[in-house]
Amino acid sequence: MNARASPETLKFERMREVDVDDVMQIELAAYPFPWSAGNFNDSIRSGYFCRVGRDDGRLVGYFLMLMIIDEAHLLNITVDPALHGRGYGLALLEHVEACARAHDMASILLEVRPSNARALAIYERYGYKRIGTRRKYYPAPNNTREDAIVMRFKL
Repeated sequence: MNARASPETLKFERMREVDVDDVMQIELAAYPFPWSAGNFNDSIRSGYFCRVGRDDGRLVGYFLMLMIIDEAHLLNITVDPALHGRGYGLALLEHVEACARAHDMASILLEVRPSNARALAIYERYGYKRIGTRRKYYPAPNNTREDAIVMRFKL
């Protein structure tokens, strides 16, 4: 596998239920409070915009997006933690933008944990703007909740 994400080898395809086991391996490695396999399968069955990214055949990341009227809501975007720092996150984000534009969306909305400094830095560098906070949005350790920073990228 290449050391950095490459347009020649990074391919995107529709997420299918058969991909969920591989997606779950990444999800479980990436998050202390991961989505369940049922969340992914329900999203696929509901017709959400679900994509996986593969580099030389290996699943390296994925995203799920809900398109509502003229705004895309990025629900989950994740890169295999073992592959951080190779450009896959940016490649996924660029593909999110391209898909939203292709569906005539005016903007992309997402939530991110304040504690997820890596993701925040990527979103801000890409041009996402903080527009609000969702109080106690995410589960957190010790039966507590963490706020979400709401961000928007205008297309």
